[in-house]
Amino acid sequence: MTRTTGLVCHERYFWHDAGSGAGFSDINPYAQPDRHPESPDSKRRFLALLEVSGLAAHLMRIPPRLASPSELEYFHTARYIQQVAAVSAAGGGAIGDSATIGPGSYDIARLSTGGCIAAVDAIIGGQVRNAYALVRPPGHHAEADQGRGYCVFSNAVVAIRHAQRVLGIGRVAVVDWDVHHGNGTETAFLEDPSVLTISIHQDRLYPVDRGQLTEIGHGAGEHTNLNIPLPAGSGHGAYLATFEQVVMPALRRYRPELIVIASGLDASAMDPLGRMMCTSATYREMTQRLMTVADEVCAGRVLATHEGGYSNAYVPFCGLAVMEALSGIMSEATDPYLHELMSMAGHALLPHQQAVIDAAAQLLTAIPAGR
Repeated sequence: MTRTTGLVCHERYFWHDAGSGAGFSDINPYAQPDRHPESPDSKRRFLALLEVSGLAAHLMRIPPRLASPSELEYFHTARYIQQVAAVSAAGGGAIGDSATIGPGSYDIARLSTGGCIAAVDAIIGGQVRNAYALVRPPGHHAEADQGRGYCVFSNAVVAIRHAQRVLGIGRVAVVDWDVHHGNGTETAFLEDPSVLTISIHQDRLYPVDRGQLTEIGHGAGEHTNLNIPLPAGSGHGAYLATFEQVVMPALRRYRPELIVIASGLDASAMDPLGRMMCTSATYREMTQRLMTVADEVCAGRVLATHEGGYSNAYVPFCGLAVMEALSGIMSEATDPYLHELMSMAGHALLPHQQAVIDAAAQLLTAIPAGR
């Protein structure tokens, strides 16, 4: 099936300076500085592969815009927004836990969030059926009052609030398949029954104290937060079982009007910051399954926001697989790593992985059912 798929990207996204780094460690006198993991490279190469594969010619480009401070305040505090602006204007520095910005990053982060808002406008307005926001800096770790985990503003949260408050959308679901837990997105909607948040992540990776099965939401939002903390080493089998047994049934029960994917591509077998075994085939099949449900419950309206992914070699192929599944168009490009990665041990679903999936599946009947 051919879909009309939009793409948001902008050269300015690649100009955000996250500083130097040394793996995921904080500054330490014995850790020699290195290029920051959250560099422009993987995103540039993703965009380049869309071009050289020919798929970009079939996508509708959606120009981003700057999110206004009042839009950022859908989630973030005014004090934090002012802090980001001041630090950026002063030449850069830390804005929270493992979050550093450079000169000009305030406006680039606003353009990142505004790109996601523009994508939602295009989806709900009918210009496209779904869209991928290839934005930077990422957003799913950002909290209301601080940056975290390379994230500045919570792109997905602000875009969802825009969809609800400006465009009249009611129920929204978030599916976060970044290898790290989507703590910022979870925090935003913990007490809100109008947003179902689902996070599939490596257990106790980052943040180490978040993302457990027992966190199901609070108050009116109880049973609308779902965590699937898969054990390190989970691969193709575990991720697809998670989709079949938890994610797809949850979406069918909740029946959102819009689905947002927090599209981290760092659960791949080649990512330096995770210990999972996903391949481009995994991302393709997860996207296909999600689109099957989206066609059933929300007229195929899906927004993917780019989050993590630190393998310069492999992010482009995982991203291309997602884009091909969103658009329904297969390009001529092939994944040169796929055969070897799928031949590695670790892709079969194992009992200890199934145990986590089973525990998450037991929570499904408590999710408030939509019409």
